[in-house]
Amino acid sequence: MFFKTDEELTDLGALITTREIEQQPKLWQETFDIYQKNQEEINKFINDFAKESQQKVRVVFTGAGTSAYVGDVVKPHLVRYGDNERFIFEAIPTTDIVAAPYDYLKPEEPTILVSFARSGNSPESVATVDIANQVVKNLRHLIITCAPEGQLAQSGAQDDKAFVMLMPALSNDKGFAMTGSFTCMTLASLLVFDDTHTNKAEMVEQMSAMGEQGIKLENEIKSLVDLEFNRVVYLGSGALSGLTREAQLKLLELTAGQVTTAFDSSLGFRHGPKSFVDEKTLVFTFISNDAYTAQYDVDILEEIKGNEIAVATVGIAQNTTTYSGQSMIIESEQLLPDAYLALPYIVIAQTFALLTSVKVENKPDTPSPTGTVNRVVQGVIIHELNK
Repeated sequence: MFFKTDEELTDLGALITTREIEQQPKLWQETFDIYQKNQEEINKFINDFAKESQQKVRVVFTGAGTSAYVGDVVKPHLVRYGDNERFIFEAIPTTDIVAAPYDYLKPEEPTILVSFARSGNSPESVATVDIANQVVKNLRHLIITCAPEGQLAQSGAQDDKAFVMLMPALSNDKGFAMTGSFTCMTLASLLVFDDTHTNKAEMVEQMSAMGEQGIKLENEIKSLVDLEFNRVVYLGSGALSGLTREAQLKLLELTAGQVTTAFDSSLGFRHGPKSFVDEKTLVFTFISNDAYTAQYDVDILEEIKGNEIAVATVGIAQNTTTYSGQSMIIESEQLLPDAYLALPYIVIAQTFALLTSVKVENKPDTPSPTGTVNRVVQGVIIHELNK
């Protein structure tokens, strides 16, 4: 796909999505530049609030759909590598907050609501900001979004208790599927809140190089797409467990449900969900760079491979793995923490989804044949909250 002409891709209905997957490594470098440019101001915004609060501050990562999965990836990483003396990191989808705000928002606890949004126009994302303003007494907003014209960016720019961090212009995906928007927002939040890793420039450089390698694995990925399957499972642990949600959603979206998907943690999968696997199932596991955690990732791969119940059982790893079966490897001198590794890993999953969409004769750029699933969610009624 990445070597086809624009004309060929247009005929497949895949031009936009293909190019947006392909450009991501360059956007990660641009995201880092944006972070560096805003670093001092963002740090002051966050630190001043933490000092003023005189107690631990809740940092709530929120969004809808793919934007919610950003929080699922970054939260485990920040519990390990963030400033946990001053902050409590949580990931709560806007779709949960809007439906049951008092189950998730705590009026008396100082909170930084970190809103992730591609367009900034999703009804639940806009409503979450409004509801949080009503419920939480001491609140700040960090809005990480790809669209300067979106409602979140526009309202945030007028709010002295908000900071808007705009992602690279090209991360505002024009295709249906969120690709560069997801990876850029994930990277931005890691850069802002990870206060352990000081070599961020080097990490982003190596991460981008591995993203390019992921693109070059197209032929290997295509060999898996050519197998006979109608189900796909993604597994992982920690931050990479969060990534499984996004990996399976890309495939579900781009095939319009013609391929059924499942996701779970590497340890959780045995507890019932393994029943999903049959002779037409492909199983992928994102293998952790933490040596202890990787043992569990490899164990489930070896088990399913030994059961001989799946059409293929594939590991995705950096540099090397002890798994005895098929693996897709991306390489770099420095082993990246899993949340950063998630970005080149998801490029592989996005490419698999793209190729599978074409295989089932769907159109990746406009994958919903009925038009009932939209780029920006429609049909949501936001009901008035009575305090």
